[in-house]
Amino acid sequence: MNEKLLSKANFPVFDVYKDLVYLDNSATQQKPERVLKAAEKYYREENANPLRGLYDLSVKATDAYENSREAVRAFIGAKSSREIIFTRNASESLNLIAYSWGRANIKQGDQLIVAVSEHHSDMLPWQILAKEKGAEIIWFECSSDGEYTPEKLKELLTPKTKLFAIAQISNVFGRLNPIKKFAEVCHENGTLIVCDGAQSVPHIPVDVRDLDVDFLAFSGHKMLGPMGIGVLYGKEELLEAMPPFLYGGEMIDVVTLCGATYAELPHKFEAGTVNDGGAVGLHAAIDYINELGFELIQKREDELTALAFREMKRIPHVHIIGADDPGDHHGILTFTVDGVHPHDIAAIFDSENIAVRAGHHCAQPLHSFLGVPSTSRMSLSFYNDENDIMRFTEVLGTLRRKMGYDG
Repeated sequence: MNEKLLSKANFPVFDVYKDLVYLDNSATQQKPERVLKAAEKYYREENANPLRGLYDLSVKATDAYENSREAVRAFIGAKSSREIIFTRNASESLNLIAYSWGRANIKQGDQLIVAVSEHHSDMLPWQILAKEKGAEIIWFECSSDGEYTPEKLKELLTPKTKLFAIAQISNVFGRLNPIKKFAEVCHENGTLIVCDGAQSVPHIPVDVRDLDVDFLAFSGHKMLGPMGIGVLYGKEELLEAMPPFLYGGEMIDVVTLCGATYAELPHKFEAGTVNDGGAVGLHAAIDYINELGFELIQKREDELTALAFREMKRIPHVHIIGADDPGDHHGILTFTVDGVHPHDIAAIFDSENIAVRAGHHCAQPLHSFLGVPSTSRMSLSFYNDENDIMRFTEVLGTLRRKMGYDG
């Protein structure tokens, strides 16, 4: 039964674009029928402003929203649903940490360590915070194949280091970082660790208590769910001490002409009318992943990654960014082709109805660090298949010829 959930037949987009090879899953995943139906059912049958009304429909909407929060809590192993904050996406989650925790805790002379491979969403908030507070950013540099080590991190930590930010899986290298060991090293130094889980939570089991991260951010749209719904996990004691990020309806307890007191967690951080339909869709996506199971997801994606890696290595003038072991790529293969600009690569693939990414993948400093202006990226999900890989590599092998090269 579970293996049937791997099929593209569960994803309506492939009924519309029957010849589509979709290899941009790191940017966003396609949505299975049951996720679309769950969101539609909410808007057809349960739509009301949640958390505000005492009438039956509003109570149903509230229950749907809080049931979704509980599903997220269980999915990532959080201790309490009070530790689950719904946001718009991982970017907003990371900004929330910087604006709320950062502006309350970072002062002049403090240090922040940020991995050089980070997505701009896990880089710009810390840059802006450091400039505002007179703090210093220390860049944690990786090897040419994307490896970071706890030993190197330990060398960078000082008594002034307040926070360390890194993704669990890089959106360029596809490499899985040793977050649990990083957390241990950080906590020995009294440093908080912020983990960007946008590329990991959809593909591998993530247990926040086992990892012992202080914060984790991820997006629903990268894990089969709707756009516009994201998650911030934070340890309860940290969230309790943080001031609100946005102000307005629902995040308050009492408002007077002189000020306000704020609602308890998690609602303190969820101002205004919430994205209930998005939360319901995310709940359905989690149910889909749970039913499929990470063992099957990882097996399928690892096999496809290995196949793509092997076939790409056979093609002259193609260079894969990162490790020489396909097992270190987790469905993400970023590459260059000698003499062919990534935008031309993407355009040629598009002419064959194959979707890949081109540019710096919101990791421009990493490309500068590697000495590569821009790259192309193909990224997999479990609903891809062997035929997708073979079509991709067949076109890849023709790129230089199509651009006028002899070989």
